[in-house]
Amino acid sequence: MRAPLRLVPALVLFAPGHAQVPLTQPPQTDPVLSELLRETLQDHPDFLKAEHAVAIEQERVPQAGVLPDPSISLGLQNDGFKRIEVGRMETSFYSVAFTQPFPWPGKRGLRTEVAALGVKLSEAAKSRVTLGLEADVRRGYATLLLIREQKTLQAQQATFLEQAEQQARSRYEVGQGSQVDLLRAQLERTRLKQAILSLEAEEKSALAGLNRLRQHHPEDPIDTTASLRDLSEPELLNLEAVEARSPELAGAWASVAQSEKQMELARLDRRPDFAVTAGIMPRGGLDPMWQVGVSISLPIYGRNKQQRAVAEHDHHRLGQKAEVDSVHSLLWQRTEERTFQIQSLRGIRNLYREGLLVQSEASFKAALAQYESGRGSFLGALEALNGWVGDQGAYLQTLAQLQAQHIALREAALGATTPINGGSLGSASVSSGASAPTASKTTTKAPGALQDNGPAMKSM
Repeated sequence: MRAPLRLVPALVLFAPGHAQVPLTQPPQTDPVLSELLRETLQDHPDFLKAEHAVAIEQERVPQAGVLPDPSISLGLQNDGFKRIEVGRMETSFYSVAFTQPFPWPGKRGLRTEVAALGVKLSEAAKSRVTLGLEADVRRGYATLLLIREQKTLQAQQATFLEQAEQQARSRYEVGQGSQVDLLRAQLERTRLKQAILSLEAEEKSALAGLNRLRQHHPEDPIDTTASLRDLSEPELLNLEAVEARSPELAGAWASVAQSEKQMELARLDRRPDFAVTAGIMPRGGLDPMWQVGVSISLPIYGRNKQQRAVAEHDHHRLGQKAEVDSVHSLLWQRTEERTFQIQSLRGIRNLYREGLLVQSEASFKAALAQYESGRGSFLGALEALNGWVGDQGAYLQTLAQLQAQHIALREAALGATTPINGGSLGSASVSSGASAPTASKTTTKAPGALQDNGPAMKSM
């Protein structure tokens, strides 16, 4: 009696309604992801370096507003060269003088403001490091989840192929099947073993990347309980929200303000600085003398010095304003691109949930039933399996790329969206299901695509 082919666990596990987060469900906090983020932002050298850079700039602020250091001068004035005449001659004396420089009013305040704006620049750099590390962790975590779900799907594929080989062997032994079906089943299982090894390597690579971010040993395990379906989809940010998060835009505006203050300071440098000197001159047994004086600097080289400094900072100010416009324009473009991609990926995801996965499962079940009843071919059942696996893999890839777009949007990244890619799900022998778009600039085979010339994933 023929043993019927069974793939109930796979159909239950990857059925469209299983373990899916409804669109209206509030975002959930993944404790594993939260811990990864905490460890990364606590221990990563780039973050610590950025923190110290901010502290350095903060220490410069009080220094900028302090008066220049005073000076003390010691001297001796003596009549003649034969002996010390202090106490004998009225014009012979020791001298002790104290000098305190005073900048022109307003210079100290401007220098303090310039230093405070330097803090804002370093804080913007720290914000970029923070956003970049957070995005790297989220992408790495989503990649790890994607690969592990692909491994689960791959295990279900292996279960069916093992059952298919047993069925083909039983039929062949009783003369009801062909040797070609048995050999084909064995070939597919061998090809799947190759894909399993490749996917295991991808998992280790993703694990090592996450461990590097959190400063752990590359092989330290990360136990995950969530799936791509469980990851919350953040609120879609508009241009104003993205600009508010952009460190590059904040840094450019801070640089404009700093250049304006430096230009004001350069204008004030045309004004002279002062120095007040007070001293006493002991004369031994004679009455001591004292002196008080004021010195004024003469900015007589203002045409080639202070005036040039004003022009220098003005050019820098104008250049930074152009940088603001450039960053704003690029943020606008990236926000529009990612918004369009998110909307498109949401539509594709909904098509998978509401139609493609259901239809693919129905087609697979029908092919299995025909093969079991002897009215269908083994190749037809195998094609149906690969089509179902391909659709499941493409659905997972769609979820991953949707996360990638949201991550890049919240990162306020000026560059192209970094894709989240997994590995291959099976052999390259038979046609598979639909492909999913990715965020990469190159075309890659959809997860689960089982033919060499199958459809490629669209570029974003």
